[in-house]
Amino acid sequence: HVNMPVSLTLEMLAPKVNPLLGPFVMECSGNGAFAAFGMLSAARWSGVPIADVLAMAEVLPQATRVLVSGFDSYSRPHSGTSTAGASWIFTVAELEEAGAFLATEMNGVPLSFDHGFPVRLMVPNWYGCTCIKWVDAIRLVDDDAAATSQMREFASRTHQDGVPALARDYKPATIDQAAMPVRIEKWRVADEIVYRVVGLMWGGYRVTDKLSIRFASGQPYAPVDVCPKQTTNQTWTIWSHAWRPSKAGSYAIGLGIDDRSIPTRRLDAGFYQRTIDITEI
Repeated sequence: HVNMPVSLTLEMLAPKVNPLLGPFVMECSGNGAFAAFGMLSAARWSGVPIADVLAMAEVLPQATRVLVSGFDSYSRPHSGTSTAGASWIFTVAELEEAGAFLATEMNGVPLSFDHGFPVRLMVPNWYGCTCIKWVDAIRLVDDDAAATSQMREFASRTHQDGVPALARDYKPATIDQAAMPVRIEKWRVADEIVYRVVGLMWGGYRVTDKLSIRFASGQPYAPVDVCPKQTTNQTWTIWSHAWRPSKAGSYAIGLGIDDRSIPTRRLDAGFYQRTIDITEI
């Protein structure tokens, strides 16, 4: 699938490095309550666009899919359910559209080992499970290539329909519009208690300010008080909402987007819902 297979060193990549990429958000597809929703971050990167790397190998026109692999031995987890090694198959168009690159630096310094030193794949607005660490091979594969063990393992967390056997049947593992509360402040204003809910909104495919909030399942949503319209879907918007609960008790804070044209699969499932106990009103 290429005219000229190449072996690349960091020294060979260095002249092609773009030092100003991002900032981009990265979210683990397993970011959830067990990790206090903390598997989310943003960083500036330096790296080489994947399109430039493929051009060095003179990819043939009929090549449509790219397998990126890393020498990842992460999978000796306590659960014992993972398979050693990590790899993901993309279409050439998916990588180009996302602006994917091989990252060599993060926030101005070489990648740490935990972040994939010396080189990791970064695919903006795709879940972290696709951003392969410790990249050691990039291969062009056929349209009937089997899904990798990494793709199968993360199928449910990347919104696939079941666990497809072939890579071509996987939908892009992109991050839908998402939001969550991260802090609740108790204020006293003119002799009354007001709670200020502060949070983040990120992901998605076009900018929006249509964030809404509710404090119990089944309750109607109301527009968030302050939600600056995103200028980009990278990295996030900080929003806030003043709340005056009517009584003490436990509340489930849910968020939604008041625009049916914007995919919100995790928000719709209550994935980022947070619970708070109010003892003073």
